[in-house]
Amino acid sequence: MTKTLRIYPHVVAFTAGTPVEILNPDGILHNIHSYSKINSPFNHAQPKFKKSLEVKIDKPEAVEVKCDVHGWMHGWMVAHRILILRYRQFRQLQLTDVPPGTYTVEVWHEKLGKSTQKVTVKQGRS
Repeated sequence: MTKTLRIYPHVVAFTAGTPVEILNPDGILHNIHSYSKINSPFNHAQPKFKKSLEVKIDKPEAVEVKCDVHGWMHGWMVAHRILILRYRQFRQLQLTDVPPGTYTVEVWHEKLGKSTQKVTVKQGRS
């Protein structure tokens, strides 16, 4: 039986500065290598006996992560400043109880990149 090795979840989102645990449950050597442009990149061997390692990305950025041992294994670590919303699939997103003010909303996709838009929330409007 052939094992399918992959980074799961493919995209992990978290608040910048929060420690993230990288697990190796399959008992095979991996090498976790980040390709960061803003933060310091990391490159850690994760042998089969090292089931867990912790990394931290301090500044907001979408960072591609690859396994140098298995070239087909890759994923993304998305560090953000504030609340992170994660959905597998959605067509419409609704935020409630947002205080009045002007906000910058940012969306990101691994192939399409990121897009930002200013949004103004008025008092008493949903």
